[in-house]
Amino acid sequence: MTGVIERARTLDEEYGIFNALAESDDSTGGGRLEGVAVSVKDNICVMGMETRAGSRVLEGYRPPFDATVVKKCREEGALILGKTTQDEFGFGTFSVNTPFKVPLNPHDRERSAGGSSGGAACLTSVADFPHLALAESTGGSISCPASFCGVVGLTPTYGRTSRWGLVDYANSLDKIGVMGKTVADAALLLSVISGPDEYDSTVSQAQPEDFTEYLQNDVEGLRVGVPREYFGEGVDTGVSEAVWGAIKGLESQGATVKELSLPHTGVSLASYYIIAMAEASTNLAKFSGLRYGLHLPLEGSFDDYFSRVRARGFSEEAKRRVILGTFTRMAGYRDAYYLKALRVRTRVIEDFKRAFEEVDVLAAPTMPVVAPRFDEISGMEPIQHYMMDVLTVAPNLAGIPMISFPCGRVHGMPVGLHLMADHMGEGKLIRAAHALEVRG
Repeated sequence: MTGVIERARTLDEEYGIFNALAESDDSTGGGRLEGVAVSVKDNICVMGMETRAGSRVLEGYRPPFDATVVKKCREEGALILGKTTQDEFGFGTFSVNTPFKVPLNPHDRERSAGGSSGGAACLTSVADFPHLALAESTGGSISCPASFCGVVGLTPTYGRTSRWGLVDYANSLDKIGVMGKTVADAALLLSVISGPDEYDSTVSQAQPEDFTEYLQNDVEGLRVGVPREYFGEGVDTGVSEAVWGAIKGLESQGATVKELSLPHTGVSLASYYIIAMAEASTNLAKFSGLRYGLHLPLEGSFDDYFSRVRARGFSEEAKRRVILGTFTRMAGYRDAYYLKALRVRTRVIEDFKRAFEEVDVLAAPTMPVVAPRFDEISGMEPIQHYMMDVLTVAPNLAGIPMISFPCGRVHGMPVGLHLMADHMGEGKLIRAAHALEVRG
């Protein structure tokens, strides 16, 4: 598959897809992924391949091991193609928060590919060779770029896949998932990477499923819920119309549709960012310039050295999140912010649990708008970046599975339909999305 590596290098020059690229084909063949190139988001470890999570603070770090999901792909005969571009540590919605390459949208190069798994989604769209992508989501980082680039992005239940070998953003939220051109692609890769792992105590002990068995063109009797709060202010009219068209498509195939409410949607964004930033500030403390990544001459006290390395290695957005996260955990503020956010998270989970007593899946827009232009993004304040996640953070807080599926276009750009299911309900998502895919 040497030709695939050369083709990937050409696409990288055109779209800014890779932070690192394989030098030769080391695939073994003989498995479910024989002949398939698998790209890996830059925050997932690949043995011997520079892994920076989109940050200068990890420059030069070459892991001596494969992440569990990468190991499973190798065992099934995949070529590990390279490390795809992303926002630093996953801190972003547009893949612009990085000192390295910014991936371009394959449908309009003046627009964002989405974040934080932007390179993964872009490559999935433009690859003209057999390809699947390993990506990762904390607050919507698979669904968002899948929507913007018009591909399928499947974020599994928290704990469905091992996080061993992932450069953490927020431990209670991070999920390694998949992207593909089709629902069948996503189902195949999820089948390969899911299952127990002795190195990850948070992973489910449920045995791996063959998710391709859910690729049935049948949604007769499937109960689809439509949350009112996901079609409110800020959601583009064209996006809403495209999503409703897909929902009506499910109804025409025998599914039943009902509107319902997820009342804590409005406070989920604040809860998510408090929890995620608090966990990020703790996780990033290990990047001190002593064991791996960026290091400087050892001068002054540890605090002086630690501060110099982090000042040089972290971007402005990373520093902002570390400072805010540290603030919310400080004495005097922990009760007012962090613990309150955890209580809100419980309410969000309860909202979804009640909804799934009535329906099998929820359907909504993935993103409130189509991919914005880079000149629009450059004029945004940080809070405007965060607000873009308003439709994806609640299901991530709840740890439920979700799939973004292309369902139409607005102004020539893809629109994503977001389907969500109860914990371990990936099969229902694959069933519904595949039915829409077959329907065309």
